[in-house]
Amino acid sequence: MPHTFHIPVLGLAYSIDTPLKVAKFGISSVVSIVDDELCERMRKYHSDLNNEPYVTIHKSETDSRARRITAYLNLLKKLVDNQIESIKKQTFDKGTELCSYFEFLDENSIQKKFYNVMLNLPFGRKRDALENQLRNEVKAGSIDVNIMAKVDKVNFADSLNLGNENTDALATLRGFANSELQSSVVISAGLNPRLYSYIEDFADFYPDAESNFSKKIILKVSDYRSALIQAKMLAKKGLWVSEFRIESGLNCGGHAFATEGFLLGPILQEFKENRAILMEELWAIYLSALNQKNIDIITKPTQKITAQGGIGTSDEHNYLMQTYGLDAAGWGSPFLLVEEATNVDEETLTNLAEATESDFYLSNSSPLGIPFNNFKKSTAEKERLHRISKNRPGSPCTKKYLCTNTEFTEQPICTASRQYQNLKIKALKASALAENELKKQIDLVTEKVCLCEGLCSSIYIKDEILKSKESRAVSICPGPNLAYFSKKYSLKEMVDHIYGKTNLLENVNRPNLFVKELRLYIDYLKKDIQGFNDELKININCINQKKKNYLNKFHSQLMKGIDFYRESIQKADCDLKIWSEEQVRLLEETVFSINAINTQLLILSQTK
Repeated sequence: MPHTFHIPVLGLAYSIDTPLKVAKFGISSVVSIVDDELCERMRKYHSDLNNEPYVTIHKSETDSRARRITAYLNLLKKLVDNQIESIKKQTFDKGTELCSYFEFLDENSIQKKFYNVMLNLPFGRKRDALENQLRNEVKAGSIDVNIMAKVDKVNFADSLNLGNENTDALATLRGFANSELQSSVVISAGLNPRLYSYIEDFADFYPDAESNFSKKIILKVSDYRSALIQAKMLAKKGLWVSEFRIESGLNCGGHAFATEGFLLGPILQEFKENRAILMEELWAIYLSALNQKNIDIITKPTQKITAQGGIGTSDEHNYLMQTYGLDAAGWGSPFLLVEEATNVDEETLTNLAEATESDFYLSNSSPLGIPFNNFKKSTAEKERLHRISKNRPGSPCTKKYLCTNTEFTEQPICTASRQYQNLKIKALKASALAENELKKQIDLVTEKVCLCEGLCSSIYIKDEILKSKESRAVSICPGPNLAYFSKKYSLKEMVDHIYGKTNLLENVNRPNLFVKELRLYIDYLKKDIQGFNDELKININCINQKKKNYLNKFHSQLMKGIDFYRESIQKADCDLKIWSEEQVRLLEETVFSINAINTQLLILSQTK
């Protein structure tokens, strides 16, 4: 690909049409396709905008979820293909998108070097030939899609289970598999054996003789062990993982899948050291599976390793690429401040630009029960608090994508819904809890917010297609790294920042991505220990040896991670900016704060 960075999935709607904005410049991005209603509405919006024919696919129609997704992805491909053809016909005059395509590139890229040579040639046959060669180099960024594996609700029609192939995740996969895209599905949020088995049904995921794929598999993982387990499971089915996309457990946007204290640096080092071994082990399993399916290949497929989460400067970008041999790196949350790339309504955009570190926090807001990066100034948070003040906590549940709870009902309902929260609060009030504990438990219930609506409303507001009865409350889930970016940026400014042509964070006091992640993990562990202590105060008999072992292992892994960074600093060149004297000081300052955790763990170890 032309670039060494990609834009990861951003919520539901924030990157839903990002390919239409950036793919023409060779920038790859990821679209969430979990919400078929959003896909359908965006298909209508962009069809009208581009004078493309549009026929509604109604929710009540057979296989509507998959068909809506397929239709939207096909439209994206068609429009991006049109954009590329249009760009190739342009002249190399300043201000054209053709020039922008090459100006966005890293100075070290071969295409950029040829572009600079061409600019210095006099007009004539030599320049014309080089211009034509450069036009042929124009390539669209990949239109990749994201599926959260565990968001796999079973669907019913008149109380009749519609079967495995019509669960949310499987229907979503079918929508992608049936599309004309030649790109990748990014599978995140854990392992789903049913989904993995279903991938086998689609020929596009299998290679031709030279290991070319129409559709590829990318696994988003947080550690080496989970990557190996999932990739082996797929290889046994004759399915190849074309990329491991390693994401920081806590220093990222959206849902946060914390590791047991494993930090990004040591994880990347483990992938680097075992990359060849991993490739060979998977290749042997994969080749055997293909032989059983009578699929012959003569070329071994490639396998990329990329990383994302908390990257904020070109020095960090380059360090990851060079030190750990990455193929690319993901830049997510900073692009929420780039109107040319993502979809953030004006009010939310202004609030994000003016936000400070304290406005971003790890919450229990998600109905999935997974820690969720939240933004205190979001209008969804204001609406949640307003509903509580009116004694009407919870949200109407219309889309039902996150319905997983059967505590009070036969069919699953969402924990952010008004129905669930009313039932749960009544049950809590009837349980004779102490007043302070009752309040704490009710607060945990009412902290849940509707993500299905909140993560879509921003684009409806921005594109002026919000329906009359729809909520204007916006949920947004940036990573904590966004706190250090303090204005709205153009696409060129952000890309130039990534490649070190400019510095948007000049004079900003910011810990590097490794130190920031370490701080987040320390805070996470402190909170976990405090929660365990609170349980002990209520019931001394709840001592859980497994939990104590987990907390000690977590702490031990953090200490090993710190030792790894100290060794990395000793080996680094003296001019390495990512571990400047200031960053080393911040690291040691952060280490000092672990002393309090040591004391707490010692007290816990003596509790029987």
